[in-house]
Amino acid sequence: MKKILITGINGQIGSEFSEKLENIVGAENIIGLDIRPSTPPYRITHEIVDVTKKDALRHIIERYHIDTIFHLASILSARGEQNPDQAWDINTSGLKNVLDLCRGKNIKVFWPSSIAVFGPTTPKESTPQDTVVEPSTMYGITKRAGEMLCHYYFEKFQVDVRSVRYPGIISYKTEPGGGTTDYAVEIFYGALRNKAYTSYVSRETCLPMMYMDDAVRAAIQIMQCDPKQIKIRSSYNLTGVSFTVEQMVKEIQKYIPEFRCNYAPDFRQQIANSWPRSIDDSCARRDWHWQHQYDLAAITKVMLEKLREKLGL
Repeated sequence: MKKILITGINGQIGSEFSEKLENIVGAENIIGLDIRPSTPPYRITHEIVDVTKKDALRHIIERYHIDTIFHLASILSARGEQNPDQAWDINTSGLKNVLDLCRGKNIKVFWPSSIAVFGPTTPKESTPQDTVVEPSTMYGITKRAGEMLCHYYFEKFQVDVRSVRYPGIISYKTEPGGGTTDYAVEIFYGALRNKAYTSYVSRETCLPMMYMDDAVRAAIQIMQCDPKQIKIRSSYNLTGVSFTVEQMVKEIQKYIPEFRCNYAPDFRQQIANSWPRSIDDSCARRDWHWQHQYDLAAITKVMLEKLREKLGL
């Protein structure tokens, strides 16, 4: 990785990638791309480009001699249900543009898929790498289509594309961005600001989660692997830890005993119900030695500490 392009730089994941990658290649070798200006300004070069505009994207890749792309631009699950056409256009057409522009070039691509590719017919516990994949949301459909595109472009055109199926991602640095698992971030804001939170999913809802540092580290790790280690070119199962909302509440109460959580499930409950409760990521652990570092206790501790600092509490 010498010249890196990060699309969706202003998003939940993209905004944290640049900091980690700066330590590897330097800020001068990273280009951030988004449809909105950066706030606050990054030390890296920032370009305002829509990933659905192939010619504009080609210009950036050629102008900066890009050799590695972290293609993170995406519409997330809850927002995708509210605007399915936009989700399809950005998530699927945007990815195809990137893959097309990497054909015949020595450019590596990282693209994140999601546990949203699974659906109501998928086994809920220890969901295996190869299983029934029948997503019930537009977001999940775009991610499944993207996995198939990645596999196709590797087999047909030898594009070196690598992917993981992210679970819910928890981070203190950026506000939630319209995903079904946003409750696992919002709950910390509620606990610190109001000693209360109203969850839009039920107390027994259990989903796979991952702390942002693990998510970023996984992406960098898979991109630094020898190509021979990558046995799956659609997308690897990936996970950190699974827990219910009630378990999360009890962990927060160890630090804030007066914290209370209410429950008012909305349309996102149905989405959460369609996803696995736990993930088998043994293929990633076997092929490129993946290992998560943060469990629920560690996530809770660091989120409360960092958000107190961020919010000036």
